[in-house]
Amino acid sequence: MTAAPVAAAVPARPPLRSRTVFAAAHVVADPLADTTPDGPAALDWDATLAFRHHLWSHGLGVAEAMDTAQRGMGLDWPAAAELIRRSGAEARVVDGLLACGAGTDQLPPTGASLADVQAAYEEQLGIVEDVGGRPVLMASRQLAAAATGPADYQELYGRLLRQAVEPVILHWLGPMFDPALEGYWGSTDLDAATDTFLQIIAANPGKVDGVKVSLLDAGREVALRRRLPDTVRCYTGDDFHYPELIAGDDHGFSHALLGAFDPLAPLAADAVRLLDTEGPQGAARFRAALDPTVTLSRHLFRAPTRYYKTGVVLLAWLAGHQSHFSMVGGLQSARSLPHLRRAHELADGLGLFPDPELAASRMRTLLAVYGAAGT
Repeated sequence: MTAAPVAAAVPARPPLRSRTVFAAAHVVADPLADTTPDGPAALDWDATLAFRHHLWSHGLGVAEAMDTAQRGMGLDWPAAAELIRRSGAEARVVDGLLACGAGTDQLPPTGASLADVQAAYEEQLGIVEDVGGRPVLMASRQLAAAATGPADYQELYGRLLRQAVEPVILHWLGPMFDPALEGYWGSTDLDAATDTFLQIIAANPGKVDGVKVSLLDAGREVALRRRLPDTVRCYTGDDFHYPELIAGDDHGFSHALLGAFDPLAPLAADAVRLLDTEGPQGAARFRAALDPTVTLSRHLFRAPTRYYKTGVVLLAWLAGHQSHFSMVGGLQSARSLPHLRRAHELADGLGLFPDPELAASRMRTLLAVYGAAGT
């Protein structure tokens, strides 16, 4: 049974106009649940959903149940499905923009057939469509393991796209985010993989709203963007180069679906509004506003990149969006104290904390717990 929606006001600021921007949102663990790292996820639903309202209040869209929400790293499929349902209800309350990840993580890690993968995708796609979210067909570990070459990707994605009710977002997540996705689209040669990716889009006109590209390679993203049909958006997932990609060039620009915009939501929204109000003339001011955030983002997403969620949740705690620094699966231990302390320093320098003294106090408490007070 899905709980009633959290009471929330209409978003304080209107949606962004010049770019479609999603922040991939983290989840808030229940710190008092009696869980284990490999057990079912236990969430603090009120805090989790309140954070979605925070993102909507700035005019951003919410990308739900993505890798930022620890899909495949502690958030199991039953919890992800409930998260999608609850966020769908909240989005309807405030008319918030919502995209939701549909994958295959209800399957065991190994041994799935292509038919199993298709059925798993169909189950998750149906749940996303039922709540009115924009489906994001996430890259599948099980498909990467089962596919024998590009033809398997073309056939399976073609079947999914043909039955999708509304256009979907295709997600290309590089192995730096998930090593199990090495060789996705049937090749470790990125040029060959790109050709297969584009062939799938061309073979299914009207079925792809956009592509989310998370390869941390700005040049490759721009080259792909220029080869997309005019009706297909490129949503950058590049947490290293997003200002230049969103600002664009004479040939176009990227929209955004970024984990980095979870902690950066207020600054990101204000920057994009410069493009809304000033058009191309606002690009320089947009870059001046957003470029300084890249140092923090690169720090959060440094190798091993898949552990960026730890810094994201730390900053949510320091900013007062949640009452604790606990994570699903115990992932709060995935980054070192020096890494976390530097994240606090960089975020504070950007003015990200509504209450800087609260943030500093919480950081001191964290250091003291680990015997590092005064260092």
